Amino acid sequence: MSDDNRVTRRTFLQYGGVTAGAAATVSLAGCGGDGGDGDGDGTPTPGDDGDGETPTDTPTDEGPSVPEDFPVRITQGNMPSGLDPHDHRETPTDVVMLHAYEGVLGRDPDGAIFENLATGYERVEPGHVRFTIREDVQFHNGDDLTPADVAYSINRMVQEDVGFASPQRDQLAGVNEAAVADDARAVDVFSDGLNPTVISSFGTYCDVMQQSWVENHTKAEIGKQMNGTGPFQLDSYTEGEEVVLARYEDYWDGPADVSQVTFTAASEAATRVNQLLGEETDVTVNVPPQEVGRVENSDVARIEAAPSTRIIYNAMRYDVEPFSSQEFRQAMNYAVDLESIVSNVLEGFGSQTGQPTLEGFVGHNSDVSPYEYDPDMAEQLVEDSGHAGVEIELHTPVGRYLKDLEIAQAVAGYVDDLENVSASVNQRDFGSLVDDLASGEITDKPPWYLIGWGEATFDGGLVITALLSTGATFSSYSNEEVDSMLEQSRNQGGDERDQTLQELNALLHDQAPWIYLNRQFSVYGASERIDWSARSDERIDAYAMSPSS
Repeated sequence: MSDDNRVTRRTFLQYGGVTAGAAATVSLAGCGGDGGDGDGDGTPTPGDDGDGETPTDTPTDEGPSVPEDFPVRITQGNMPSGLDPHDHRETPTDVVMLHAYEGVLGRDPDGAIFENLATGYERVEPGHVRFTIREDVQFHNGDDLTPADVAYSINRMVQEDVGFASPQRDQLAGVNEAAVADDARAVDVFSDGLNPTVISSFGTYCDVMQQSWVENHTKAEIGKQMNGTGPFQLDSYTEGEEVVLARYEDYWDGPADVSQVTFTAASEAATRVNQLLGEETDVTVNVPPQEVGRVENSDVARIEAAPSTRIIYNAMRYDVEPFSSQEFRQAMNYAVDLESIVSNVLEGFGSQTGQPTLEGFVGHNSDVSPYEYDPDMAEQLVEDSGHAGVEIELHTPVGRYLKDLEIAQAVAGYVDDLENVSASVNQRDFGSLVDDLASGEITDKPPWYLIGWGEATFDGGLVITALLSTGATFSSYSNEEVDSMLEQSRNQGGDERDQTLQELNALLHDQAPWIYLNRQFSVYGASERIDWSARSDERIDAYAMSPSS
């Protein structure tokens, strides 16, 4: 991409976001969520430039004005686990990070890639991508952004000896090194093989940090402070309670309309809704279906909903009985009335799945259907597995995902209804559960657990790599055929890669490493005082908010 075709974050939020917001709001039974258009290597392409202006209060010769005092509050289900942008894997943390830190590329509300800290990018050759780095950017401490900072940030994620073992390593799957280009203000990124997903990965991941700032602070200090290039800078941080960010007036793409954004959390959905209706917060996550009418009928708030890029599933560890048996894992899928869960527990705010890859993602196999509800088949497969009479326990977070506990209780209830299996639910603190899953040791993971995964790259190969490949941090599965097909796909592009991934999704349906559950719909409550629309990638971006007209 050349500089002449440059599209900034603000351009996309102003112009692309208008149509995206309309498309994102869905009815109770509606479902969409296609990713960006594909190019020859299977990665989404950037969108077109906009050519209008955002309505503002008082235009001036120096450009549009911003409200002097327009604070907003955002209430999530969980607080961030810390403030190091490379040391987490949870969306609630990422939502806070995106306000202060940025990547070389970004995505608009429809998932299309745009240039952010990079003004252009190109594939130099297979395994080699070059990003041209913007010149007009400063960190919040006033220092200029350099290509060395970008290269360092990439290496901090993918190379343990640069800083630490980042849990985000697989988000840049295939990338092994970044270096400052010799002959340009650019960064060269090197991968193993073709790496067809490299641009897609950078469109979603890898926040840029300042090398000298990181090296001059301890790991603990980095987790409690922030120094990015984004539209907001840290004001105050009370661990486990509140994060307050202030508008960064010198932001390179223009200051935000929002003057201050405060993040809090409440694990109970009813508490979040009451705060919204009491005008104590402006955006809240995971409004339960039974509360939708109360929000919609209020004078102070509305529902913003979108089919997300998140799958909800029950992982089963392949290395422990009874889940080491494919017959038993298949039995668990036949035991669950997924259609009823979507209709009755989620009240239509979701859709059934039968493979790891969502509709609209690269590699989705439209010929693979969800498992049918067949308790007789489930009981027979349990007998065939040799594990009749087993007792199993489902670990689940509470308040992290839409109706997570209720889904877990329904799943365990269906399984417990079988004549030859007993099942129960273990309610877990989300942070504690994620710590177990992120340790990298499969023996630390519960044998059976409910979790969600949002993949904002719209790429099924990256989902499978992160969650189902041998040795991946968040994987509870290992299979040589799966690993071989993944490796094959990494050296393919376009239709050839898509076909390999479709075949892999069919294989994983049959192998049943998970109980396949639902695609989550993001259901937010939003104050009528703000103009804002939900996105499919679950990013709550205060830079896209403005006062309601």
